[in-house]
Amino acid sequence: MKVLGTRALNRALLARQFLLQRVKLSPLEAVHQLAGLQAQAPFPPYFGLWSRLHEFSPDDLARLLLDRSVVRIVLMRGTVHLVTADDCLRLRPLVQPIMDRDLRTNTSHARSLAGMDLEELSAEARRLLAEEPRTGVQLGTLLARRWPDRPPASLSHAARGLLPLVQIPPRAVWGRSGKPTYATAEDWLDRPLDAKTSLEEMVLRYLAAFGPASVADIQAWSGLTRLGEVVERLRTRLLVFHNEQGRELFDLPEAPRPDPETPAPPRFIAEYDNLLLAHADRGRVLSEQMRRQVLTTPNAVIPGTVLVDGFVRGRWRIERERGTATLDVELHGRIPKPDLAALDSAGADLLRFAAPGEIHRTRFTAPA
Repeated sequence: MKVLGTRALNRALLARQFLLQRVKLSPLEAVHQLAGLQAQAPFPPYFGLWSRLHEFSPDDLARLLLDRSVVRIVLMRGTVHLVTADDCLRLRPLVQPIMDRDLRTNTSHARSLAGMDLEELSAEARRLLAEEPRTGVQLGTLLARRWPDRPPASLSHAARGLLPLVQIPPRAVWGRSGKPTYATAEDWLDRPLDAKTSLEEMVLRYLAAFGPASVADIQAWSGLTRLGEVVERLRTRLLVFHNEQGRELFDLPEAPRPDPETPAPPRFIAEYDNLLLAHADRGRVLSEQMRRQVLTTPNAVIPGTVLVDGFVRGRWRIERERGTATLDVELHGRIPKPDLAALDSAGADLLRFAAPGEIHRTRFTAPA
């Protein structure tokens, strides 16, 4: 059985994530091929596409949100993702077990929801949202009129788990702001959910975007359990490798697996990017040492990160003050001079994208 080392897995992941070289795809095609973009915060998807696509403009994605070609909805791992409208309707039914589990175990709300008729709650929330989109506070307040003995926040939380709710614009439209406001996916997209999509299809989509991968990796990305049974049903259609620890890795026969020595240019990776969140074993892009140094942040925030030779070597953020945008880049360990020069050039491009019309500065630092 062929063994894939860390660099081989790294280059395969970067190729599928369009991070070995930028690609000439439309934003809609890219969002589909990437199986969605983590969208826990409103604007990281814009930076995620900037790092992957040729000549990407924020308006390219904003238009897709406004014309409802893409939506923001809770999906994999119970977190908000930006996906195509088609994927919203296909994937949302598959991840309902995650929402059901949360309703039983959520430490803030499960006790307050005990004993409720959840079907009745779901129907009432759907009726209220059919009247007009509502914020979580508005929805909880209205539901509490029917269930005055229950906390409005818990009622609203339950509705978000029971129903496929999308966050509608202007939330996450570049250059605009807005509170999370919800409509059902069926109302917003004027189509029903797709009950025919299978877990097998979901696994294949994952491998196309993130493989080769183990069953544990697929489960870490999706938030679902018992996917080993699904992979077994697909085994004859997949290639099987092992990693250096002997664990089975599955992959699509036609998927790219570049030479491990393929050059990987330095890249600025968006906050919360699925590149860092889609595997149980993140070693293919993030060493344990770098995880401790770079990703140890308050409140489990995943910062913008820096790739050098394909691996995380630091983090970045943009600070704005009085018309000046400063890109702060904190690097860990020795970085070769050619890579530093490439990062400086890429950082200038990043500032032109993120802060046009402002004075730009880039500041490289090392941890104290």
